[in-house]
Amino acid sequence: MLAAELRDRPVTVEQVWGRPAVAELRDRLATAAGPHEMLTLLFKELVGVTPKRLARTYRFAATVFAIDPAAPIDWGDLAGGAGYFDQAHFGHEFRAFTGLTPTRYVEVRRRFLREHPGHAMDGWPLPAD
Repeated sequence: MLAAELRDRPVTVEQVWGRPAVAELRDRLATAAGPHEMLTLLFKELVGVTPKRLARTYRFAATVFAIDPAAPIDWGDLAGGAGYFDQAHFGHEFRAFTGLTPTRYVEVRRRFLREHPGHAMDGWPLPAD
């Protein structure tokens, strides 16, 4: 199936990958040594990243979507609410994903929104600098 054919409708794994690929996946999962090996098989081999990397990416994305650039930001509350160990851990992860400090990111985002009012990206979390 083409990606455009998948839009706005539910599909089964068989429809996307085909029955032989799903049967092979079931066999590999059935012979896995345990849940850890099963997760590694699904995220690392099929998704392309480790379970830890996927979790980090998901947590970071959820955090960025939670930022309201129009309001004051309590970085400690944001970091704690997202499940980061502490604010320093949050800052390190933020820089690893964006190359910017959280404060600089918000400055860039606010500037973008000022310079491009009503832009299609208004409300999007990752505008270009």
